[in-house]
Amino acid sequence: MNPASPAPEIVPPQLDGVKTNTSYTVRTEHQKAARELYQTARTRLLDVNHWKDISGRQSAVFTLTDSDGHFARRLAREGDLIRISIPGPAAADGQEYDWVQVERIFEASGSHHKTAYIGMRVRPVKAPDKIPEEVSHFFTDDATSSFVVEKRGKLVRASVYGRNEQPNTTVTRLGAVARNLLVWLGALLGFSKMQWKSLVRGILRD
Repeated sequence: MNPASPAPEIVPPQLDGVKTNTSYTVRTEHQKAARELYQTARTRLLDVNHWKDISGRQSAVFTLTDSDGHFARRLAREGDLIRISIPGPAAADGQEYDWVQVERIFEASGSHHKTAYIGMRVRPVKAPDKIPEEVSHFFTDDATSSFVVEKRGKLVRASVYGRNEQPNTTVTRLGAVARNLLVWLGALLGFSKMQWKSLVRGILRD
């Protein structure tokens, strides 16, 4: 498995800004164990409401909502929103949260179930029912995060691919630009990498 070559169905090309790859791989004893781990990991990837539980105390809090911002107690679907509460300064719209939308979920499997793949791509969006209509996230809406679980033979891998990550400096609210630059700098220094490392390990935890 090569983490530098993710599937184009989910991960867009890198055009500008920062690019990150974060992966964790488990080698199982046999293919049956790999299939079982993959199914567990697949559910964990889509079960956004429990990402903090599997990532640890220092994790951001992720909450799944429908497209109108109402809490959703289920697995993620295309069009859903994810509300993010990260440790640190207030979000881009002056409120407590950053927001992304589930833009695409893609799933495929090979013959005899020797290979399997699921990916979910999210993109920054405005907070539901917020005015002005500005992206409520520290990255611009050119940025994406793609969450992937794959199985090949006895190997199962969980990954997060960040693409085109740039600070959201077009917001008009007082202090939002400075806050977004501060969080973006933290991402450059590796804080977001720590978050995603904890998540991919949690997705594949026994």
